[in-house]
Order: sequence, then C-alpha cells, then structure tokens
Amino acid sequence: MVHSISILGSTGSIGRQTVAVAEHLGLNVRALTTNRNIQLAEEQARRLHPAFVAVTDEASAKALRIALADTDIAVGGGENALCEAAVISDTDAVVTAVSGAVGLRPTLAAIEKGRRIALANKETLVCAGDIVMRRAREYGAEIVPVDSEHSAIFQCLTGRTGELHKILLTGSGGPFRGWTREATRDVTPEMAVSHPNWSMGAKISVDSATMMNKGLEFIEAMHLFGVTPDDIQVLIHPESVVHSMVELLDGTVIAQLGVPDMRVPIAYAMTYPRRIPTGSKPLDLFSIGTLTFEPGDPVRFPALRLAGECLNAGGAACTILNGANEMAVAAFLRDEIPFGAISRIVEGTLEACGAMPADTLEDIFHADLEARRVAKEIAEKLK
Repeated sequence: MVHSISILGSTGSIGRQTVAVAEHLGLNVRALTTNRNIQLAEEQARRLHPAFVAVTDEASAKALRIALADTDIAVGGGENALCEAAVISDTDAVVTAVSGAVGLRPTLAAIEKGRRIALANKETLVCAGDIVMRRAREYGAEIVPVDSEHSAIFQCLTGRTGELHKILLTGSGGPFRGWTREATRDVTPEMAVSHPNWSMGAKISVDSATMMNKGLEFIEAMHLFGVTPDDIQVLIHPESVVHSMVELLDGTVIAQLGVPDMRVPIAYAMTYPRRIPTGSKPLDLFSIGTLTFEPGDPVRFPALRLAGECLNAGGAACTILNGANEMAVAAFLRDEIPFGAISRIVEGTLEACGAMPADTLEDIFHADLEARRVAKEIAEKLK
C-alpha cells in the first residue's frame, strides 16, 4: 500500500473520486494538477495541503497563485508544471487522471523516478505503449491500471503468469446501443454525455457513445498485458456488472464483478496487493437478475474497426487515431459537428496522414500534432 500520492487531473471526474479515496485512506497528497478549474483546485488544495499545485493554463495559474498566497503551497503553470507534479519528492505513487495525450510526458517523468503509476490515462499507452512499457521495465516502475476494465483484467491475472488464453474486454455499449446509425444523426452533446451506468467526464462519455473508448482500451490492454490483438475479444455487456474477464488455457473463465463505482479500482491501485473497505455499495446479484453479452460490432461502431486497423498498420497509426479523435470530440462538444462526423473525421485523418514512424518520442509528438492539424481542417469543412 502506498502512503503518499500525486494526483494529475484532480479536478476531473476520476481525479475528484481519487481525492475522495485519498481522504478515505488517509493518504498524504503531495501534488495536484488541473487544466483551468482553479476554484475546485483551490478548495482541494486548502483541504489536502499539498506541497505543489500545477495548472496547465498559464493565466489560471497566476490567478491560483494569488488565491493561495496566504498558504505555503507552491503553484506552477504550463505543461512543464505537470511533470514537476509527477516527480515531486516523497511520493510513492502518481495517479494519472488527466485526459488526453497531455498525460504522456508526466507519466514518463514519474516512471523515470520509479514511482507506482496508477494509470487512468489510457491515451499514454495508446500513443506510446511500446516506449512507456519499455521505460517502466527499465526503471522498475509498477503500472497498476485504474480503468475499471483493465483493473478487472489485472485482478483476474494476478498470480496467473503464463496461463492466459484470451482477454474478454467488456463495455456497456453506451447510451445509443441498439440505435441505428440513422437514428444517431440528431444526437446532441447533452445526450451523448449521459451514460446509462457510469458517472464520467464529457470526453470519455462521448468516447463511450461512439465506442472509441473501447477501441482505445483494446489498444491499451494489448500493451499492458503483453498480448496480441488476436488475444482480445470485445463484448457488449449493458449491465456494466462484469468489468472484464479472462479465459485461461484450460478453458476456465474468471471474471471480476462489482457495482459501477470507480472508487473500487482507484482504491485497489493505491492498496495493491491488499484490499480494504471502500464504502462502495455491495453487488446485489438478485436485483440484477440477468447478465447479457453480445459481440462488439465493428460495422455498427466504426471506432472498433479503426482501432483494429491502426494496430495492424503499426507505426504511429494509434497516435494519429487518438489525436484525431480528441479534436473531433472537442468539436462535437462545442456543437460544431454532428455526432456521426466524429468517426468520419478520425478515418479521414488516418487516410490523410498515412504511415508515420513511432520509434522515438519525437516521432510520437510529431504524429500527434499532425493528426490534430489535419483533423481540425476536416472538422472546419464539416461545420
């Protein structure tokens, strides 16, 4: 069990729940970060008394520095401040709960300090999985997943080295499961962020609605658990009770079940290999009654097909996929493009960018910037 942590993205959905878990466990919080939600960041800082708060937006950082002038809490601004928060001294673990590719640099910085990484930022592995996992092995940094699906797989595989046959990655299907593609043409941002089971941030809620979230999780699982695409199967599971399963070599299937409550995987990433009470409501199987599963349809959900194609293409294809998706989702949330245009923008960006290398971090960052540039141009034409 860790005793001190830094929380990257403390004002987001996962970050706020991590703060609650840290208070429940009595952990020492050494650093917090936010993009620009300084009102909540100030409230958290005064409650948790970290040594450092990083604010990505420079103007907001100045405002928070003034607001906390009566404390001894240091405030840093800009993306470099995220890395400062990740490597601050006397920290056992870093919770990477920031959204998007911006989480890559601070995650690598924490890895190079040998910290435990409580990984809630899937884009880090989607964009640079080979590099990140290689660095983790090199520096002896432990990566414990926080995403409910990957935490479930991690728990199912603990103590089972060499026994895995297949990963069964579950997903709810989002709010539009069963809708025709024609029916989703009039989907609004407000509709897309209303997930039927989970309480999540806007971006990940839209990703759940398009199933891009599951495509990104597919890529993440491949890197986390050292498997090939053929070793992973996506299952739609509307009840969100079975968080994922593993099939072992002898045909045994082991599943991790629980109520949809992110406090459970967050706490486990802090206490692993121990378990402690989290305050989460116990699972009542009698009230659920039936658990249903159906295959993930790459025709109905183009994001699943695109993720698979990117894995087969190799190079920086997954980086391009992620960058284009971030831009497309942001445009949709601003009500600039229709819901169905998200996957079209991503596919168009992949076609326009073509094959790009991903041998170094510089390659990764270049591909990410190019993907965002191209996706923005395509989105502008669809307005």
